Amino acid sequence: MISIKSKKEVSLMREAGLVAVEALGKIQNSLQEGITTAEIDKIAYDCITGHNMRPSFLNYRGFPGSVCASVNEVVIHGIPGERRLQEGDIISIDIGVCHNGYHADCARTFGVGKISDEAARLIQVTEQSFYEGIAHAKSGERLSNLSHAIQVCAESAGYGVVRDFVGHGVGSQLHEEPSIPNYGAAGRGVRLYPGMTLAVEPMINQGTYQVKVLADGWTTVTADGKLAAHYENTILITDQEPVILTK
Repeated sequence: MISIKSKKEVSLMREAGLVAVEALGKIQNSLQEGITTAEIDKIAYDCITGHNMRPSFLNYRGFPGSVCASVNEVVIHGIPGERRLQEGDIISIDIGVCHNGYHADCARTFGVGKISDEAARLIQVTEQSFYEGIAHAKSGERLSNLSHAIQVCAESAGYGVVRDFVGHGVGSQLHEEPSIPNYGAAGRGVRLYPGMTLAVEPMINQGTYQVKVLADGWTTVTADGKLAAHYENTILITDQEPVILTK
């Protein structure tokens, strides 16, 4: 069942979203050659708990980090650890914050120092695909119109759109209905209504759309070893344009 949020619930999610974005900013400012993904995780943990909020991901289904830290060919769910970043790496940081029982979820892909033009283009198109998608996040539209727009944007740039993982509703649960694919034909799926809160998250690969999950059960990498990027925001459907709660 898709939940419609009250103004109070949206306010809590917006406050959580502001902290998530603050943590992402601190992480981005810390990125340099030699930093470990565990150190990045601590930056997020300290920021979130400093606001008396809770990292949504920590211990969620057994995940051991406050953020997912996914480097280069890792698409999503990278476990923070002792891996040290190198000049030219790209890293996707997915972060969730829980405030009084309500979650906000967002992700960004950052470069470490000077990155290749190819990596920069992948990051740019992934972000662009998000905005192409949410142009259709309006009351009365079909959900798959959003999905289709993301796919068209990414594939027209020559990239692969991940199929095995999708966006989702978000609110009192980190993952709620509906599921939000980043691909598919337009004109299908549920209709959008004011008060829906959605985590829209294009996961775009430089090569094939296919991915594989490593032996740790979390780390998900591109099947061909090429780069991946991730861009996500929690949005609120309104009577007019969608509102981004994580910005």
